[in-house]
Parts: sequence; structure tokens; C-alpha cells
Amino acid sequence: MSTAQPGIFALGTASHAYLELDAVGGVTASELVAAVASLREPRTTMGGVNFVAGFRPEGWREVMPGDAPTELSGFDEDVVGPDGFTMPATQHDGVLWISGSAYDVVFEAGRAAIGALAGLATVSTETSSWPYRHDLDLTGFIDGTENPSLLEAPEIVLVPNGKPGAGGTVLLLQKWAHDVAAWESTPVEDQERVIGRTKLESEELEDRPEDSHVARTDQEDFGDIFRRNTPYGTITDHGTMFVGFCARQEPLATMLDSMAGRTNGVRDALTRFTTPLSGAYYFVPSGDALARAGGSAG
Repeated sequence: MSTAQPGIFALGTASHAYLELDAVGGVTASELVAAVASLREPRTTMGGVNFVAGFRPEGWREVMPGDAPTELSGFDEDVVGPDGFTMPATQHDGVLWISGSAYDVVFEAGRAAIGALAGLATVSTETSSWPYRHDLDLTGFIDGTENPSLLEAPEIVLVPNGKPGAGGTVLLLQKWAHDVAAWESTPVEDQERVIGRTKLESEELEDRPEDSHVARTDQEDFGDIFRRNTPYGTITDHGTMFVGFCARQEPLATMLDSMAGRTNGVRDALTRFTTPLSGAYYFVPSGDALARAGGSAG
């Protein structure tokens, strides 16, 4: 049985860093995978650090044919709604998600990883993030109300045994900037209609608007996902890192289409207060597959 990379399910971490990587010119997918595979634990888990590695689907498939869902592809085209609203495609070759008990250990693990990859890959984007008031996002609403429990999540997140990519998962990573002034000047009752839930109790509105965030991302319509979202940024410039896992790409892609209004012309009202800055799909292989790929590539 394939074993998932454990950091996917490591809840309660206080600090996160997302390093999106591009291979240096002339470096092959095999060389990049071998280098990233060498960063696996225990080296990067010392001091309470969790390490999750993912790759552009096409690159991983080149190294390990048959070890990813056959329909999985990179985020290579913008998602554009009928009114012109755009979720940009910013696909990179790989991603390192480092999380830990405090920023110092994440900082040290990140610097060590970048040093080990020198000459093979560059960090194209770096984002640091942290939890906000336990389980709130920066809108002040609870994030992940519909998230499955840790007992249920593996069945939703991980590719089943016997399928291509068993034990791995599909990651959708997006960075969303918040229009804080516009949101905080909106009355709470109107905020609740934008989200589709009450702010304090996180109870779904009986008369939720069709364009509410809950309606446009209803997992009963598209399929379940497991979210590990975190706030990012500074006091004056911040937003949300969307970190969504699923065993299949389709629920994630359909959710984005719905948010942009591509399914029925109704755009997610929350997108009027948030702006997507990036978008990428990565295949996060099982720990066993990553070790095999590193050995065969190296």
C-alpha cells in the first residue's frame, strides 16, 4: 500500500512557506525530481517541520509514467468568466510546501532546500503564511466548515490503490489578494450573503443567494475536496492561499469554472472582494513513489 506524504494531513501547524520552482534551463524533469526527492525526511522534519513536494503533472509523468491520474494536466490556460473575470494560469515545475511549529524552523528548512536545489531550480514565487484566530480566514468567517475529518480525508484526497498515482493527490494552489477596505466597509449582513453563511455561527443561510461563495463552491455539486487554506501577507497587503487537495482534478477545475461563472453565468460574489494572483496544479506523489523516482532518476 502506498503511503501519502504526511504533511498533507498535519493540522495545527503555526507557520507555512510555499516555494514554487522552475527548473533551470537544460535541467531535465528527472534531475529536478531527483533533487527534490533528496530533500525528504528525516532531514527536513527535524524541529517539527513537515515537507510536501509536488510537481507539474506532465513533468512527473515523464519521470514516472503511469504514476499520475491520466486526465491530470497543468494549469496552463487562464480561467476566464463570461464577464472577463480571470483566474490566471501561473504553472511552475514544482512546489515545496513547508510547514512547522514556528517560522524559524520553516525558515531554516526552506533555506536548506533552496541551497540543495541551487543550479537545478529557481524559486519563482515564495509565499509565507500563518493561521488566523485558530480557524478564521481574513474575511472573519470560519474557513473549511465543510472540510472532511482527518479520518475521512484520505479517501477523498488520495488516489485509490490500483489506480495510476495510488497514494498521491492533486493539489490546486492559488494566491488570492483581498480588497480589505471594500470588505470591511460592507455591513455584516451583506457579508453573510456574499459568503452564504452566518459570520459567528457559520450556519448556512436558508435563503443563500445563487452567487454566494457557498453556492458557487458547493461540494455536493462538484465533489469533496480537502482544504488546507492559510492567510498570507503583511498587515497592509494580505489575502488567502487556497490549498486544495483531491484524488481527481475534475472537482477542483469544475469549482473554479463555477466561481468564474462559466457553468451558468453566475459569478461567485466573493470574487468581487478578492483577486486571484496565481494558479497551478501539482501532482503530489506518495512518499513511496517519490523515493522510487529519486532512485531511478538519480
